Amino acid sequence: MDFELAEEYRMLRDLVQRFVREELIPLEPGVLERDAEGTGAYLTASERARLDKVSKEMGLWSLDAPEDAGGMGMPHVALVAVNEALGSTVAQYTLPPDSPNLQMLMATVNEQQRTAYLEPYARGETISAIGISEPGAGADPAGMLTRAVRDGDDWVINGRKIWITRAAEADFTILMAITDPVKRARGGMSAFLVDGDNPGFKVLRRIPMLGGEYTYEVVLEDCRVPGWKLLGKEGDGFGPMQIRLGTRRMEMAAWCIGAAQRALDMMVEYAPQRVTFGQKLSQRQSVQWWVADGAAKIHAARLMAYDCAWKLDNGRDVRTEISMLKYYATEMAQEMIDNAMQCFGAMGMTKEMPLHLFAGRIRNMRIYDGPSEVHRMVVARNLMDTR
Repeated sequence: MDFELAEEYRMLRDLVQRFVREELIPLEPGVLERDAEGTGAYLTASERARLDKVSKEMGLWSLDAPEDAGGMGMPHVALVAVNEALGSTVAQYTLPPDSPNLQMLMATVNEQQRTAYLEPYARGETISAIGISEPGAGADPAGMLTRAVRDGDDWVINGRKIWITRAAEADFTILMAITDPVKRARGGMSAFLVDGDNPGFKVLRRIPMLGGEYTYEVVLEDCRVPGWKLLGKEGDGFGPMQIRLGTRRMEMAAWCIGAAQRALDMMVEYAPQRVTFGQKLSQRQSVQWWVADGAAKIHAARLMAYDCAWKLDNGRDVRTEISMLKYYATEMAQEMIDNAMQCFGAMGMTKEMPLHLFAGRIRNMRIYDGPSEVHRMVVARNLMDTR
């Protein structure tokens, strides 16, 4: 078994690491300052414009977009290292286009949708969001209430969605709705392409989250969608949605590995310099164990991520592996960052360091795209008869 990345993927990894080191990390002081002021841990429009320009010139756009749509067609294995690098900074930036929605579009679009939605998105010309969760139901398909009903050649959607990232900025949202209330998730859930300027698609509020992030709640009031914007087959939205969720879970795991590695590197640099009660922190057993155990767990998570990505690229069923990876990587990173905050003492509690943003964002990830408890249920169900 070969554990080495192919040379082209190593070159891509090194290039993204340089982009993060030279372009993103220098922006962290401004992100931290804005978060401390209570306005959110965001990049400004001018900062994003520069990052778009630089990353595009470096050839970092459309990494996993299909080659016939102008992309590079990179596999999941290559993207593990890319997302690990991007996860190592609190100056959050997504290399266009965002992979999860891209993968869902790639699996479902017809020719008309390909021209109108996939190709511009693959080129990084548009922004997308996805609407799955609902108030009171979360992402449980059995509790989904948003309905889409045929009206002539169109569909009319009514309902409410919540926890949507980028809903206010998106050019279009992939919206999940029930088209058969009897079948529901088992053949009664469909996906629709809803444009951001559709008068029936209304953003109700922006919701501040941990880690300086924001999500949105939206309402759909007689939202009329042309029939050709049904994404995939009617009633067959659950499977493609799982492709999207699996891709995001892979991303999250890699982000967590990157954040945990950054926290470990900070501890390794700081502990030998800090003296308390006549002894360096690096000489204290508790700190040594934080470092040793953290390094081992990061290594394990990284191997899990590459194993899962390789199996995904080879068409394997990774439902068990991706659930294990989702809860292991997020919980590992939470522990690693908490130990780093403890190591830095009072300084680790300040908003002048990136640790608190990492902590908040990773705490979000333990809920997003399925909480740890649900993924443990999935693993147990797949390994034994739990009925």
